[in-house]
Amino acid sequence: MKKVFILTGEASGDKLASKVISDLKKLNQGIEYLSVGGEHLQSLGIKSIYDLKEITFLGFTNVILNIFKISKKINETVKAIIDFNPDLLFTVDSPDFTLRVAEKVKKLNPKIKTIHYVAPQVWVWREGRVKKIKQFIDHILLLFSFEKKYFEKENMSCEFVGHPLLQNKERSKIDINQVIGKNKALISIFAGSRKSEISVLMPILIDFIKLMNNKYSDMTYVFHSTKEYSELLKFYINQSDLNNCEIVSDDKIKSHILQKSIFAVTKSGTISLEICNAKIPSIILYKMSFINFLIIKLLVKTKYANIINFAANKEIIPELLQSNCNSDNIFKIVNSFLENPDEMSEQVKKVQAILHKLKISGSSSEQASLSLNKFL
Repeated sequence: MKKVFILTGEASGDKLASKVISDLKKLNQGIEYLSVGGEHLQSLGIKSIYDLKEITFLGFTNVILNIFKISKKINETVKAIIDFNPDLLFTVDSPDFTLRVAEKVKKLNPKIKTIHYVAPQVWVWREGRVKKIKQFIDHILLLFSFEKKYFEKENMSCEFVGHPLLQNKERSKIDINQVIGKNKALISIFAGSRKSEISVLMPILIDFIKLMNNKYSDMTYVFHSTKEYSELLKFYINQSDLNNCEIVSDDKIKSHILQKSIFAVTKSGTISLEICNAKIPSIILYKMSFINFLIIKLLVKTKYANIINFAANKEIIPELLQSNCNSDNIFKIVNSFLENPDEMSEQVKKVQAILHKLKISGSSSEQASLSLNKFL
């Protein structure tokens, strides 16, 4: 029996990995799995060697403050992988963690094949990383076609497989009125999948909803959460005395809620693609500590935080970054969109044109699973 170790570093990577592994299980049933993963991989019956939140750190300063803890976790993970002795190490996203582990594993056992999924954003910063990565990663699976040139330039084995979140999915029927309990206009809110993101954005989002409630009486705000942080979101909402907020953590229900939403307010990240694919107008929020932001400003070579805006080379989806990320500004933009439905339609239309260039014709998770299977 072949062995695969799946290494993720946060909730979004766990979700992406699970889609690929689900297809790989259909393709090849003779595989034993072990992982560092979350609820999505565990739902496939794949054990995680420890809780994913133990390695989820956001921002440079947090990494610096936790450097010894992270180093210990890297070494612990490397040992677990070497002991498991997989035929394939499948690393997903979170390059500051997963690639460090992969590099150590490859040195200790060069026979273990290494495939990385979700390339580091070398098109944003540190393009020179490719030279180093190709020394210990045998093959890299790319979500976006424009990434290929950065890896092919260094003669690194790479493959564009598309983005699983851009796949069209069959949807079962769910009566969301039973879930939400109110038949009102819905606004979906994504405060993040990490505690540090949620802690920064929730006070701002609560104040934004209070501003909205001063003008609109027919809105329900649905916070999309991981199961892990639903209680934290509930704490913030209970403290606020708001009575038109709900929290959902079930993926199937979240998908239906998003489809029925008139607008979405989201932190920057992978989830934005899912929102765009659902044809829901949105705005992007991004806020970190001042020191982290200064470091980012020095290093990045793109002016957009969102992949859609980057691909378009212009701001199609409004981005509220740092000091601009406040309740007043969020309210002004959302209110402007709601008062001008044509603006919402125009954003959706422009976004769909960009997404068309980013999609593949078939199933991206199937394509990725085929690639994994070839290496077994």
